[in-house]
Amino acid sequence: MASIYDFTARDIDGAERSMGEYRGKVLLIVNTASQCGFTYQYQGLEALHRKYADRGFAVLGFPSNQFGKQEPGDENEIKNFCSLTYDVTFPMFAKIDVNGPKADPLYEHLTRAKGGGLLGRKIKWNFTKFLIGRDGKVLKRFPPTTKPEALDAVIAKAL
Repeated sequence: MASIYDFTARDIDGAERSMGEYRGKVLLIVNTASQCGFTYQYQGLEALHRKYADRGFAVLGFPSNQFGKQEPGDENEIKNFCSLTYDVTFPMFAKIDVNGPKADPLYEHLTRAKGGGLLGRKIKWNFTKFLIGRDGKVLKRFPPTTKPEALDAVIAKAL
């Protein structure tokens, strides 16, 4: 099976980025939204990013408007919201689809690697999280209801 390093994604500023840039790091990949009941999780995600960045960890945010149209803004609006409201410093990417026929290939890979239990592969909602090991393989999937703080120990173990 492929690793995430085989994929590229457009960052929030429009540049095409290879996931290979994150080779050797532990990652938490999250589909985000600015107007969701889980939006407060940006704060916890940023705290994890800052706590473990020097040990080879990064959060990667992928905005999506597929759930309740809770990410209506363009990339510039999303970037400003994240920066001004939550002081987000972790990498953010362009808005994507995470489900359906236009799903981003990276998310197709993530959901193939770790399904969502009763829902199958489908992403249930904003702030679904995927923990990626240093080898680029998907270690675990966490539902939107899992708060970032609850992931501290599992991230520390993966590091």
